[in-house]
Amino acid sequence: MSEVSSAFLVFALLLMATGIGVWVRPLLPEEHKAHETVQLIQLVIGMLVTFAALVLGLLTASAKSSFDTAANDLRTYAADLIEFDTTMRELGSDADESRRLLRQYTAAAIASTWPREPAPSGDYPKVTSPQNNSQNLENVRLGDMLTSVGRQLRKLQPRDSLQQRALEDALTQYRRVVDARWKIIEEAHSSISQPFFKTLTFWLGVIFLSFGLIAPRNTLALVTISLGAVSIASAVYVIVDLDTPFSGPIVISSLPLRDALTHLRS
Repeated sequence: MSEVSSAFLVFALLLMATGIGVWVRPLLPEEHKAHETVQLIQLVIGMLVTFAALVLGLLTASAKSSFDTAANDLRTYAADLIEFDTTMRELGSDADESRRLLRQYTAAAIASTWPREPAPSGDYPKVTSPQNNSQNLENVRLGDMLTSVGRQLRKLQPRDSLQQRALEDALTQYRRVVDARWKIIEEAHSSISQPFFKTLTFWLGVIFLSFGLIAPRNTLALVTISLGAVSIASAVYVIVDLDTPFSGPIVISSLPLRDALTHLRS
């Protein structure tokens, strides 16, 4: 579910719960509207508000931490690509084909991962991102392009011990690049537990249902409750968006990979 759908669903459920409370209140017997009962409801609401606020805070911190981790891993990935290309330069003209394939892979990965941004210039295969899941960065064509880089390297025949060591270093760094790519692919998926998210939504629904039961029936009270629902829905929007670092309005910057591509072309 996208961040917009999640936020809108939470907002609608909270307003619906409030409306049920407002509708049920006149139907309750008078003894259920006693001062002691209202105090008990307020105590329960206070407890649930504390729990919900704590959980929302933890979810926000967790989503922000996951976003920052993915951003740092992308910068590390870009540095690995630069180091890999630098090592291949030591192999001389024999590695020109591998370097060309690496440049094409990097440009295609940028264009596929950030389709809303301007695509890099140059001649490279146009790889489209998966349409059925914006969180899925795994692409068979991109994987094959990176595999071709390693295949070309393994075909090289070193002429001396110095070139042999450079080739071994290049193959080690190639393996590091592949591992870093799969790590980023896995980090693109949402880590929010759906049962946990549904439980939090249920708590929030109970809170707003209680608001509808005890709130005075005037415009100011309804506007205040609506603003509270909007605030919580916006918090859910930010949490879900941060938890999917390569989709939605808040995305990881493509600048590290673009800088790496500039270095690869130099």
